Amino acid sequence: MTSAIVTGASRGIGRGIALALAEAGWDIVVNYVSNEGAAAAVVDEVAARGRRGYPVKANVADRDDRRRLVDEAYAACGAIGLLVNNAGVAPTVRADILDADEESFDRVLDINLKGPYFLTQLVARRMIEQLEAGEVRDPKIVIVSSISAYTASTNRGDYCVAKAGLAMMAKLYAARLAEHGINVYEVRPGVVATDMTSGVKEKYDDLILDRGLTPIRRWGQPEDVGRAVVAIAQDLLPFSTGQVLDVDGGFHLRTL
Repeated sequence: MTSAIVTGASRGIGRGIALALAEAGWDIVVNYVSNEGAAAAVVDEVAARGRRGYPVKANVADRDDRRRLVDEAYAACGAIGLLVNNAGVAPTVRADILDADEESFDRVLDINLKGPYFLTQLVARRMIEQLEAGEVRDPKIVIVSSISAYTASTNRGDYCVAKAGLAMMAKLYAARLAEHGINVYEVRPGVVATDMTSGVKEKYDDLILDRGLTPIRRWGQPEDVGRAVVAIAQDLLPFSTGQVLDVDGGFHLRTL
């Protein structure tokens, strides 16, 4: 049982997670939406680490796509031992909450919260079936949220609301699935260097490097998040569920 689904795995944090898991011996279902070339490159990088990669184009916000993603993942792998809910988007336009429109809210919530909520439901049902059949042992679910789950950014309220929802989602699924032996974890990244944050690089360079926004004075990297997911995948936290793993350079410490 060494196959994992990683949503949004073609770039950024998802790519970092996929490659870290491949390095640790996992085959990867590389979910993506539009960038086929980037997904193919991740599949090649997974293969270079001696594992198999399966690209699956699917939008987690779409009901039919979610079902197809799960069906194709299980058809390719036979069993899934790990689901990593990573796919997410930033608002198309950062807008003050007094000016933000419903279209942006719906888009962000559909992809960042509704999608993983119901994808987890589908995969959890399959995991329970395979547990009862003796086909898997100790499967796990990871939900990648953000420090925005508790940090108010009034120019991207939709994003913050979605991430706060993911934090509660992790608790809900952890409570519901514990009786089946499925542990659920929330991995909460801080400021991580990806294409999503490239537009605010100058701002956060100043906040991190000069003003000490985080006690560890550097940007996070996708591989930092990947290592946290690998620790979960390797069953290093067997007596924890619903646990938050902060991968944020110490931002959560709220130092004075």
